[in-house]
Formats: sequence, C-alpha cells, structure tokens
Amino acid sequence: MDSDVVATPALVARPLRLEPFRALMLAPNRVGGQASARAFARPHRDVAERFAEWQRTGQVVQDREPALYLHEYTTSGITVRGLVGALALTHQATTRDEIAVYPHEGVHPTQAADLAERMAEMAMNPAPILLTHRAPTSLCELLRAVQTAPTDRQFTDRSGQYHRIWAIRDPEVLTAVDAGLRDTRALIADGHHRYAAYGLLRTEHPELAPATRAGLAMLVDQDDTPLFLGAIHRVLFGVRITDLDRLGPRVRGGLGPQEAVAALSQETVIATDGREWAAIELPRDEERLTAEILQDDLLPALERAPSAVAHAHSLDDALRAVARRRGLALLMPAPDFVDVLRVAGLGRLLPEKVTSFQPKPSAGVLIRSLRDE
Repeated sequence: MDSDVVATPALVARPLRLEPFRALMLAPNRVGGQASARAFARPHRDVAERFAEWQRTGQVVQDREPALYLHEYTTSGITVRGLVGALALTHQATTRDEIAVYPHEGVHPTQAADLAERMAEMAMNPAPILLTHRAPTSLCELLRAVQTAPTDRQFTDRSGQYHRIWAIRDPEVLTAVDAGLRDTRALIADGHHRYAAYGLLRTEHPELAPATRAGLAMLVDQDDTPLFLGAIHRVLFGVRITDLDRLGPRVRGGLGPQEAVAALSQETVIATDGREWAAIELPRDEERLTAEILQDDLLPALERAPSAVAHAHSLDDALRAVARRRGLALLMPAPDFVDVLRVAGLGRLLPEKVTSFQPKPSAGVLIRSLRDE
C-alpha cells in the first residue's frame, strides 16, 4: 500500500444486518442527469439547500414507511440486482472470524474524513456502498418471490439505466431476510472510503445519532446478477520500455499490438509506450494476485522509479496517457472474484486501484436521510 494509506476499519461483525429505512428518491428525470451530479458535487451546505428546494418542489419524494428495497438496474445489457438497506454498524468485529464486511483496499484517512464531513453537512448518505456476497438458497428463493409482486417504482433515468424497485415491508419477509443474512460474508466492491466515513460519522457526529449507527449499502448476489469485475491498468510516467531490460529473460519484446494483447493473462502483463510492445512473465505464485506480484517484485526491479503513476480503465485510455506524456503503460488482467475474496478473507489488502466492479447504479435512486431516525 501507499505510505499514506491505512487499513479500512472492520466496522461490521456478523451477523450482517440490513435495516429498513425511509428512502429519499429523486424524480426519474433527475436521476442520472448531469445537473444532479453537479448538485451533489457542490459545497456541503449548497447540496443540502438544493436538496431541500427539490423536496419543496416535488423533485424529491420520501417513502412514508421504512422498508428494505430490492433494487434492480440494467445498463448496456447488464442487469444487477441487490438489497438496499441501512447496514448496521452497532457491533464492531474484533477478530478476523467475526468480520461480516471485508475490505480489499486501504483508504486515505483525509479522504474518508472529508466524506464524513460532507455526509454530516448534507445529513444524508447520498448513495449506497456496493457489497457483493454469495447468497444462500433460502435468500435467493425469497427474493425471487419478491420479484413476482408488482414493482413500487420503475423508470429509465437520464443516463439510460432502467430501474425496478420493490419495497419490502412485510414483517415475516423482513425476518426471513435477517435469517438469510446471518452467515453472510460480504466484500466491498465499491465504497471503501465511504465505508470508513460511516465509522467516522458514528464517532465524531453524535448530534446525528442514532442514524449514524448505520450506513447505506446495496448487497448484490455475485452468483445471481454479478457485477462485472474489470481490470485497471497502470501508467508509469517517466519510465521507458528499455527500463525493462533489468528483468532479463522474463521480458519478451518485439511484439505487435495484437500479439501482445493476446498474451495478457494472470501470469503475463503487457508493457507498451505506444510504439513498442513487450510481454512480462511474472513469477508463479498461487498465493498472490497479479497486482501484488507487480507491486512487490516487478516495480522495485525497474531501472528507474516512475515519477508518477496513473490508472486507466481501458486499453485506449492507457494508450492516450502515454501518447500525451512519456511513460510506460502496464496492461493488467482482470482479477478473479474468487481470488479477491480469498485475499480479503486472509486479511490482506491489495494495492490501490486493482478492482473495478461495474456497472454502478446512478446516484439519486435511493438516498438515506440522517435526520429521519
């Protein structure tokens, strides 16, 4: 990890519990729009004022009764479905075996603190963190039954995402959901810093209690409607492809672009400066992920250290980066979900920016007020 990165706190002990809440929901014509995105990016007090104005004009509505929500969204042919609720933070894990929510990345303390202050000023959790798990059969069957009922809300937002939402209020169903989550071990797919911020809200903002005893989360069954786990490539500025010479026979140069990309695997990363291409064979290690081997073994062995490191979510983005500024793009394979879960379960944290879980839901579909409890 980077020197200014610390371990994400273990805030949730088993049994994992999602509690009902009264959701705030933007009007469909506001969800996924640039105006809403700009509004949430404004200074803290401006967001609260803008949100209050939207409530007065009917652009934000709030459910009359608390509920858990089954939220399904579809974009670019991918459908993701998950339970949305207030993730209880009242019992903190003290041993690894007690952990219900596993982080796999560290956090920057200042960023987590800024997010906590932002949520406190807005008095809301503006979007759920994304958690993934493998649901037991009983919970799968229960949620399939929920889907047979008419939706409480369905619409296509400004970005093209199609949403369907079922509110779950039946006490027997809620009790069955609790039972289905009792042994759940979830992985943070997106929102490590917000998860850490939930802990800071609880300890540093007693004026918002009891709402700060929970934080908004969406729990997705990775075996049912999985989030797509993509690669995040590295761009090493100031590094030349000739700096790979120190790696010796592990480097196979003189490749064409198609040949190089075809060689990409968990054991082979690809290096290019946009003109020349090379394949780097990594040491075999069944315990460590490709990104860990790269961070621990390959980068320290380079001829020179990079002046800066950037991250790219696509090959095209990586190539554009080295076209604008001299550097070396390292193309990474997408990690396997099972491997990420295994590493997290062992208590290890991956290097920064290793996983990219997609797609994420548009902001504003389900929001949790911190003034409502």
